[in-house]
Amino acid sequence: MSKIPDDVIADCLLLLPVKPLLRFRCLSKPFCSLIDDPDFIHRHLSRSLNTRSNFILILRDWNLYTVDFDTLSVAAPPTPRLLVHPLQKGGGTEAFGSCNGLLALRNSERDLAFFNPLTRKFRRLPVSEIELPDRNAKAGYVFYGFAYDSVNEDYKLVRMATFVAEDERCESFDYEYEVKVYSLRNDSWKIIKGLPNYLRFLHKPFYQVLHRRGYGVYACNALHWVMPHWPELGVKNSIIAFDVVSETFRQVSPSQCWDKKSNCVVDVAALEGRLCAMCNYGQECIDLWVMKEYGVEESWSRIFSFRPTKWISSLLFLRPLGYSKDGEKMLLEVNDHKLVWYDLNKASVKTVKMQGGPKSFGAEICVGSLVPLADDMETEKQQKEAQEKEITKEHTVMREDFLSVGFKLKL
Repeated sequence: MSKIPDDVIADCLLLLPVKPLLRFRCLSKPFCSLIDDPDFIHRHLSRSLNTRSNFILILRDWNLYTVDFDTLSVAAPPTPRLLVHPLQKGGGTEAFGSCNGLLALRNSERDLAFFNPLTRKFRRLPVSEIELPDRNAKAGYVFYGFAYDSVNEDYKLVRMATFVAEDERCESFDYEYEVKVYSLRNDSWKIIKGLPNYLRFLHKPFYQVLHRRGYGVYACNALHWVMPHWPELGVKNSIIAFDVVSETFRQVSPSQCWDKKSNCVVDVAALEGRLCAMCNYGQECIDLWVMKEYGVEESWSRIFSFRPTKWISSLLFLRPLGYSKDGEKMLLEVNDHKLVWYDLNKASVKTVKMQGGPKSFGAEICVGSLVPLADDMETEKQQKEAQEKEITKEHTVMREDFLSVGFKLKL
């Protein structure tokens, strides 16, 4: 092995999935240093994304399950496996986002964590209470989003809390949202001020529950949510973006083709880093649009129109998840309980069968990666070691001072 150039060894290791690489860290110190090197981790992640390899599918139900993405294309039905994670307390944990192999998990507004399901490393977020605007209000619906700030190389979580009156009325437009951003790099929360007025219309009672628009969609250094249609207020479907670099809100220009159609219910998704919009026309047809050049209205392009089949009688919900390795098929989540492959050339549909697993679910694509997280147990250990070193240092100083004084007295 000593005769093989290091760059050749690195190129060979880049071809491997995460689990073998984790085992190879135990072979020698040079192997461990190479696999833990930030440049190698970045190259391995980039190759996985570019070749559509090392993907896993996260299924969200009362519990979380994983499925190897490649097994969805084989004849034998894959079996979802229960995902054991640090926030597991009998079920009920939300996975509301995935970036570069990390999952954002939530049990409550006080119990949040980032988790790498392959390396098993996790980081609990410090608690940041929702601050009520006055004593007549209480916290209502809470939006979440998980994103990677590529400029500052930081992972961020965005939390938007709405407020309702204590007398159980619907959400009041008089209350401004509370928006806070957690930075993994700084391990701290920051409150965002100067919010735009249109943000108060983002939440519509029962709308997010029925159409699942509570999770922010990450694309092009921004998180995206749908502004629902309020005909009584003259508010049309639109897309709200939060730039995770500048930490400011803005509106994304919709396509003129679907912006003028009032009967269209819009949702958002991301495909290989590009922003997508799904336009549902009365549950009879769903158009999938992709913004090929971010921020350019004219770059919206319709990919296909999906219509009911003999296996799918109505279209309540549709979301694109990812492409097959050859790029000729797209995996779709339909009506919260079915996965299908859509052939882009033949416009045909094939249902993905699974053996066991949840009957109703939400799905999330996660790429296997070596992206590190400062594990809570390791952090506590390091803090304890630092405290012990500080105590030892103080004792040493006290001992030296005592000996110095004693030596002077003797003289």
